This record gives sequence, structure tokens and C-alpha cells, in this order.
Amino acid sequence: MLLDKDEERILAGEEGETRQKMLELLVALGKVFGAERLVPIRSAQVSGASYKTIGEYGLQWLNSLDAKAVVPAVLNPIGMPRERWQEMGVNEDFAQKQQAVIAAYERLGIGLECTCTPYYLRETNFGDHLAWSESSAVSYANSVIGARTNREGGPGALAAALVGKTPCYGLHLKENRKPQVVVRVQADTREWSIADYGALGYHTGKLVGNRIPFFSGINPDKDQLKGLGAAMAATGAVALYHVEGVTPEALKIPTDLTGLDTIAVEAAEIRKLFKEIPVEAVAVGCPHCSPAELEEIARLLKGQLVTMPFYVFAAQGVIEKNQRTVDSIEKSGARVFADTCMVVSPVMEQYEAIMVNSGKALAYVPDMCAAVARIGTIAECVRVGTE
Repeated sequence: MLLDKDEERILAGEEGETRQKMLELLVALGKVFGAERLVPIRSAQVSGASYKTIGEYGLQWLNSLDAKAVVPAVLNPIGMPRERWQEMGVNEDFAQKQQAVIAAYERLGIGLECTCTPYYLRETNFGDHLAWSESSAVSYANSVIGARTNREGGPGALAAALVGKTPCYGLHLKENRKPQVVVRVQADTREWSIADYGALGYHTGKLVGNRIPFFSGINPDKDQLKGLGAAMAATGAVALYHVEGVTPEALKIPTDLTGLDTIAVEAAEIRKLFKEIPVEAVAVGCPHCSPAELEEIARLLKGQLVTMPFYVFAAQGVIEKNQRTVDSIEKSGARVFADTCMVVSPVMEQYEAIMVNSGKALAYVPDMCAAVARIGTIAECVRVGTE
């Protein structure tokens, strides 16, 4: 790899042992993937934040590091709300270990907005180079915004945050962002919800694997795009997709679909994922809720009381800017929690069946929470949670 003078100085240890190790990691990654150089990044998003996933050895590694982030960086969701962990039912032993993880990241200069939706908190623009690690955030950045990031591992994203650069390969390169398979949705999608698009992503991810799909026959809004991409990243390894006439690169860059495989998806294939089974809890916000989603939940819950645990997850910054809406939701008995989610919190492991409105959660809840997952629209989630 070609390194500039500043990078050579870091690699020589002139900015400390930690930055030296971090740059060694980035150079090693770059060599593995054939990168010719490093590229400066606008921001980083670091996974490995929940004690449920990082564990004691990961915490020890974090505590061995001594440097500060040089670009804006945030954490992925952790295992509990920082402020309301007792209310959520997190036990004190886990809370102490999780707080130690948070303290370790804070010491490294990583912002404590623990969310899978960093694009709601900080402006991210078309063409920005990033080092993000959470699969749904990566999908949204690449596909909906037109920024450029690979799906980084936790250590790689942290290294990028501490150095301010990442290897320039994969989806950082224009030539690697072209469609590789066409998905023609043969259904009337005009009344489709976020859950329907999440189910489409759940189904399609299994079909396309790690290829870049180009969708036709759909016209999703941004929240629906978020649900689509998050699910494809969960059941496949899709870090970028295009939607005809909707996503920025499909609009701005001429696309040649000649010779690509075509997959047809029909409505019946999606509807069969919507199964009516008894559940013990409802959880929405995977990925974390947007302001519009919070407003819809508040509208549907107005004047009602929940009859089972009803969890809503969103970024702290989104909650603070929409506090009146959040207060309205919580009048029903539902709870809006920041920093965590249904996938990484140990609290969700107490339930045998959970209703969600997300294709991503439909994929992850069985493995991460050992629970059966049922998908439904937000309206269906509210109906089940209040009947």
C-alpha cells in the first residue's frame, strides 16, 4: 500500500503505540483486500458495544488502548439504556459490566450515542467516505444516502476512528457499486408498510446473498428503504442495493442491466411470512425508529393501554428532539428506550415469542434472543399489544 508521510509517521510509532497498532490493523486489512491506499473518512460507527457480544476479553482489549478518535464516531446499540436500565429490568451485574464498556469507549473519544441509525444524528452526504460497522447502518448509508462504506468489523471501525482513515477498497470504489442482479417485484406495493418491505428484504436477502441487487416495481419511502436494506443485510450480506427511480445512484448514474440474472418476487412469497402466533411482548425499532415512526406509534396508541410489555427503541438524540411524541407513547404503558434494542439486550431473552415490525428482527430474534419472532405492521403490533 502507498502511505503518505503522516501515515508513515503513525506507523513508525511517532503518535503512540495505540495509533501505531491501529494503523497496522488497517494496513493489514487493506493488503488482504487489495487496497492501494487509505482514504480519509467523515465519520465512524463502532460495533462491539454491548457487553452481551463483546464480553470480558473484548473489554480488556479496549482498556489496553490509549488514543482518541480524530473523526466523529458513535457506538452501535449497547445492552441497556444508559439512564433507564433498572426500569428496563437489566440486572445490576450486567449493568456494571456494560458501564465499564461504555467508559472504555468514552475514554477513547467515541461518542455515546449508541444507535444503529447514526444518520439521524449527524449529516451524512452523497459520496462521503465512512467506516461504519452495523449492517443496517451500512446498507442505509450506501443505498439511501449514496455515501461509501464497507461493513467494518468492530476493531476495524475503531481503528478507523482513531486514525481517521480506512482502506480504500470494496464499496469505496465506484466500479464496485454497480448492480449484480435484478429483482423484479411483481406485486401491488402501493399500500405496503415498513413491515412489508422488511419482509421483502428478509426474503430477497436469502436469494441474492452478497450480490448488489437492483429493484424494480417498488417505490418505497426512506423508512421503508431502511427496513428493506436492514433485512437484506441480516438474511444475506447485502451492503448496497439500488431501487429504480428512487435511490440516488439509480437516479444519477446510468445503469446497464444487460446480462444480469433476474429474480421475480411475488406478493404471495412475502405474505406467507406474516403468521399469526401468540406472543408475550411487542418490540419495534429495529433499526431504531425515525421521528415519523415514533409519530405513527403515538397516533395508534393514543387513548389505549398496552396489555403486554411493549418496547420502542430509538436513538437518544431522536428521543430528545421528539419528547412530546415519546411522552404520548409512554402514556399507554409502552416504553421508549434509547441506546439498546431487542437484539442486543439480555432483557429480551425472558420472552418465548416476540412480535416485531422488522425483517431484520425477524431474522435475528430467534438466534440472539432464543425466541420465536412474529412480524406485523406497526398497526398490527399496536393491536396485538393492546387487545
